[in-house]
Amino acid sequence: MAKEWGYASHNGPDRWHELYPIAKGDNQSPIELHTKDIRHDPSLLPWSASYDPASCKTILNNGKTCRVVFDDTYDRSMLRGGPLTGPYRLRQFHLHWGAADDHGSEHTVDGVKYAAELHLVHWNPKYNTFGEALKQPDGIAVVGIFLKIGREKGEFQLFLDALDKIKTKGKEAPFTHFDPSSLFPTCRDYWTYHGSFTTPPCEECIVWLLLKEPITVSSNQMAKLRSLFSSAENEPPVPLVRNWRPPQPIKGRVVRASFK
Repeated sequence: MAKEWGYASHNGPDRWHELYPIAKGDNQSPIELHTKDIRHDPSLLPWSASYDPASCKTILNNGKTCRVVFDDTYDRSMLRGGPLTGPYRLRQFHLHWGAADDHGSEHTVDGVKYAAELHLVHWNPKYNTFGEALKQPDGIAVVGIFLKIGREKGEFQLFLDALDKIKTKGKEAPFTHFDPSSLFPTCRDYWTYHGSFTTPPCEECIVWLLLKEPITVSSNQMAKLRSLFSSAENEPPVPLVRNWRPPQPIKGRVVRASFK
């Protein structure tokens, strides 16, 4: 496999395990959710997020996705409750999407693929550093939000407007005073399970909170995401249009629902 992982046939998800063996582990993400097999767990609490918009720092194109980075040097933007045993700090959010509106999400629900999936990545400060949290089964908490096509979402547009500054791989720009909780759906119902990052090294350190209710964005807004390039400024242009990992084997894991 090529030295750098990606989403093409020569370096894509089917080959990640050649460089990152854990990609064939027992707790990999994403997964297919089959709602008839998921039990409601009445012990699951509601979750809450209190984000400081001033902790939002930069937006970048790393050739694999666009990522918004937050200051996580202290407890500024926090996720609490749900299946979590303590507070988690927001570090970044990013998205996964496809070449067309009919696919692009990583998790699927009863066979339904959404147009995109937003991941808000938090880490457990009891482990002192993000790097240390990556080694713990409860080190990371990711809130996953599905995007479906419908009417335009104004809060999402604030983020999309910043993409013009990071068209190509390696570009980074200031992006401040954004509260990602403005992207949450109204309903806070979620599914939760133990899984992994969906990109190499695919560490199995994640408590997933997948929100049941998708948010709605317009087809034009999705097209703006696809206007990014996975190539650098001085290279032949390669559109960044397929950056999702397909569902992985569930291998006996239990998915729990916060709702009946």
